[in-house]
Amino acid sequence: MKLHFDSNQEYQLEAIRAVSDIFEGQPLSGGDFEFSLTETGSLLSENGVGNRLTLTEEQIWENVKSIQKRHEIKTENKELQGMNFSVEMETGTGKTYVYLRTIYELTRLYGFKKFVIVVPSIAIREGVLKNLQITHEHFQTLYDKAQINYDVYDSKKVSHLRGFAAGNAIQILVINIDAFAKDENIINKPNDKLIGKKPIEFIQSINPIVIVDEPQNMETDIRKKAIENLNPLCTLRYSATHTNLYNLMYSLNPVKAYDLGLVKQIEVDSVVSENAMNEAFLQLESINATKTKITAKIKIDCNSNKGVVKKSVSVKTGDDIYRLSKEREIYKEGFIIDEIDAGNSTITLTNGSMLSVGESQGGMNDEVMKYMIRKTVEEHLKKERAYKGKGIKVLSLFFIDRVGNYREYDINGISVKGKFAKWFEEIYRQEIAKPAFRGLLSYAVDALHNGYFSQDSKGRVKDTEGESLADNDTYKLIMQDKEKLLDPATPLRFIFSHSALREGWDNPNVFQICTLNETKSEIKKRQEIGRGLRLSVNQTGQRIFDRNINKLTVIANERYEDFAKALQNEIQEDCGVDFTGRLKNRGDRQKVNLRKGFEADPKFLQIWEKIKFHTRYSVDYRTNELIAMSAKAVKNMPETNKPTIKSTKQRVVITQEGVDGQLVSGSVDDDYGIRFEIPDMLAYIQSKTELTRHTILEILKRSGRLNELLLNPQLFMDNTVAAIKSILYELMVDGIKYEKIGDKIYEMTLFEDNDLEIYLDQFTFAVNQREKTIYENYIPLDSSVENQFAKNCESSENIKFFFKLPFWFRINTPIGTYNPDWAIVFKGKKKVYFVAETKSKDQELRLSEKMKIDCGKAHFEQFDGVTFKRPISSVSELT
Repeated sequence: MKLHFDSNQEYQLEAIRAVSDIFEGQPLSGGDFEFSLTETGSLLSENGVGNRLTLTEEQIWENVKSIQKRHEIKTENKELQGMNFSVEMETGTGKTYVYLRTIYELTRLYGFKKFVIVVPSIAIREGVLKNLQITHEHFQTLYDKAQINYDVYDSKKVSHLRGFAAGNAIQILVINIDAFAKDENIINKPNDKLIGKKPIEFIQSINPIVIVDEPQNMETDIRKKAIENLNPLCTLRYSATHTNLYNLMYSLNPVKAYDLGLVKQIEVDSVVSENAMNEAFLQLESINATKTKITAKIKIDCNSNKGVVKKSVSVKTGDDIYRLSKEREIYKEGFIIDEIDAGNSTITLTNGSMLSVGESQGGMNDEVMKYMIRKTVEEHLKKERAYKGKGIKVLSLFFIDRVGNYREYDINGISVKGKFAKWFEEIYRQEIAKPAFRGLLSYAVDALHNGYFSQDSKGRVKDTEGESLADNDTYKLIMQDKEKLLDPATPLRFIFSHSALREGWDNPNVFQICTLNETKSEIKKRQEIGRGLRLSVNQTGQRIFDRNINKLTVIANERYEDFAKALQNEIQEDCGVDFTGRLKNRGDRQKVNLRKGFEADPKFLQIWEKIKFHTRYSVDYRTNELIAMSAKAVKNMPETNKPTIKSTKQRVVITQEGVDGQLVSGSVDDDYGIRFEIPDMLAYIQSKTELTRHTILEILKRSGRLNELLLNPQLFMDNTVAAIKSILYELMVDGIKYEKIGDKIYEMTLFEDNDLEIYLDQFTFAVNQREKTIYENYIPLDSSVENQFAKNCESSENIKFFFKLPFWFRINTPIGTYNPDWAIVFKGKKKVYFVAETKSKDQELRLSEKMKIDCGKAHFEQFDGVTFKRPISSVSELT
C-alpha cells in the first residue's frame, strides 16, 4: 500500500507559512551564490552553490513580529534572538512533513537550496529518511518535479559532501549530532581526498539552512556550538517539547492539537492489583551513595492501625525488613539486607534474592501483566470488529524491558517462546473463541504476533539501549515494514518491541499501547502515548478524521488518576498549558444512540428530503470588476518606502555585572547610489494570485502606482499581492453558485455506519423529549451556546423537530469544506425548514469562517423551502 498525504491541512500550511514568511522581501533571484574553495599554494579548487540572505536583521525582525502577531504569540522580546526560529508541534501532527515541505517552499519562494537536517538519534534519523522517501512523489506533484537530492552523512564517504556543496538542485543532508559535535570527529579533520580541507568546510561554505529535529536534545554548550559551527544561514527548530523557544513562530501545543482533532483521543485502561498483601512484596526504588554511607529506599507492606499499607522506608546493610514492617510474619525468614551495591544498582537479601532499581517481587506482578495482555487483546478485537468493514487495520504495541520474556534460547541456541509469548497465545485463543469474536480473524495465532528486537552477531535477539549499531538495523526494519503492517492482508497485528526502541515507532494504526516492564518505567507519559497519537489510515492509505475511530487506549499498570496527573504535569512543564479534562477515563465513555425508527419519522423526513443532496460549485466574477476594485485597493495600499540604512551608535560600558551599551545616537539614510535588480514583477504576482499577466498589468496601470516599483521592488510587489488577494477572495465568495449533482445524496446508511461514542462533559446535551430529535440519549456538542440552543429547541413549542447535522454532512467551498450546525423544523404561522449556524453574540468570526458561512447560504438557496440562518445565538432568532 501507499500512504497518501493531504496538501491542504490548514494548520500545517500555517506552520509552513510561519517560517517562509520570515524571509518575506527576499528576492527570488538572490537566494543562492557561487563560491570557491582553494587550497593555499595550489591550483586545485572546489566550486559550489550556497544560500545567500539579502535581508537585514531589522527586516527579519519586522517579519518575525508580524508573524507572531498573526499567530497570537505573546513575547517580551524586544529584538531578534539570533537567527534561530522555533516551531512547536505536538507529536503526531506531521512535524516532519511540515519541515520537509518548508524546504520546497523556501526554494520556490527565495531560491534557497542547501539544507542540513540535524537529528539526535538513530531512530529519528531513520524516521526522517522514511519520510523523505514516502513524501517524495507527493512533493514532486506539488512542486512541478523540483530536482532534489537527499543523503545521510557517512564518515566513511566524506567525499559525498563535495556533491552536496556543488549541486544546483535542492540538496538535503541528514546528519546525527554526534557525527560532528567533537573535534576528533572525522568531519572536523583535514582530509587529503578533499584538497586538504576539513569535510565540514564544504558545509560551512554554503551557509545551509539547518533544521534541528528535537532540539531539546541538543541544548548542551558543546552541541549548540557544533550547530553554530555549521555556519547556518539560519536554524529552524522543530519539536513538541522545546527546552528553549528561540523566536517562537508557530505553536500547536497538545491542547490545541487535541481540541482540533489532529491526534487520537487518549483513554487509559488502568490495571493495578488491590488488596494483594499475601506475598512478600518488595520494590527497590533507589540507591543513595555518599562518601560515608550507602543507603537504599525500598517499598514494603507494613502493618498499621488501618491494616496492611504500602510504605517507603530507607535501609542500610543489616536492616531487618521484618522489623521495619512492624513484624509482618511473611518477612520473618531471609529478609535482612545483605548487600547494597551502588555500582550495579542492586540489593541482595540473606535469602539470596537480588533486586535492581525499579524492580519488585511479590504483589502479583505476573498476574497483573497477564491481565494487561488480556485487556489489550480484548480491546483490540473490539476495534478489529468495528473497523474491519471500513478497511482499517488495527495494531497493538507491547513494549517490554527484557527480550527474554518474549523470546528465549535453549541450550542448542534454538529460539523458544518466553512467558509473554506463551501468555499471549493462551489469552488470544480464549478471547477469539468468544461468540462476539468467533470467525473475526482466520489466521493462526503464531502469525498474529511477532517481535522487533535488535540482534547480536549470531542473530540472537538481545536487550539494548536504543543507540547501538545493532539498533540501527532494527530501526531500518521498523521503517521498512511500516506500509506492510498497515495492510489488512498482513496477519501481524500484535507487536512486541523493546522499550529502548520506543522512539522508532510512529505507525498511525497503533490503537493500543501496553507497557509490560518488570522494572518501574521512568519513561515520560508523553513519550508513552506519543507512539500512538497519529491519526489512523485505511487500506488505501487515506487519513481517517473520524474522532469516533481515532482513539488510543493505553493499558497502564497504575491508577488512572496517577497517569492523568503525571501527564498533566508534564504538559504544564513542557508547554505551559493546562490539559485538565482532556484525558478521558475509559469507564466514562458513553455510546450515542440514535432513536429507533427516526428514519421513518415524518418530521425528520420533511427536512431531510429537502437537504440531503450533494452540490458542486462554480465561481463567477467579472474580470473588469476585479480589475477596477483591485486597482482601487492597490491605489489605497500602504506607502512604498525606499530601503533604508540605519545607524545606531552605542557606547560600550564594562562593569562588574558585564558588558552593556548606552545609546549615543541613531540615524537613517535612504540616499545612496545602489541600483536594484528589478525582478519579473508580473511572474511574481501571478505566482501568488494565479491571475493572468494581462489582468495584473491592467490593475497596476490603473492604480497609478506602478512607478513605486523602482523605489522598493519587493515591498511594492508584496503590498500589491495583499491588496489583490483581499478583493479576489471577496469576489469569489460573492459570485459563487451551487447546483445539485444529479441524484447524488447523503445516504441514510451513513447514520448507521458512524456509531458514535463520546465522553460526557459540560456541553453534552441529555435528551428528554426523544420524539423531537433523532437521538435517544445524548447530543454531542462543542460549546455552551450549542448546549443552550439544544435546551431551547427541546422546550420551545415552535420547534417541532431538530438535530445536529453529523460531521460527514459537509459542503464544498473554495476555501475548504463547511459543516453546518443544525437542521430545524419550525412551526409558527407557517412551517419553515431551517438550517442554522450557532455562535455566541460577542464571538468575532475569522474571515475564512465568514466566507464559509456565506458559501453555506449559497448552497442552501438551491433547495426549495429551506432557509439558512447565519450565525445565531438563540432560538428566538428563528423567525
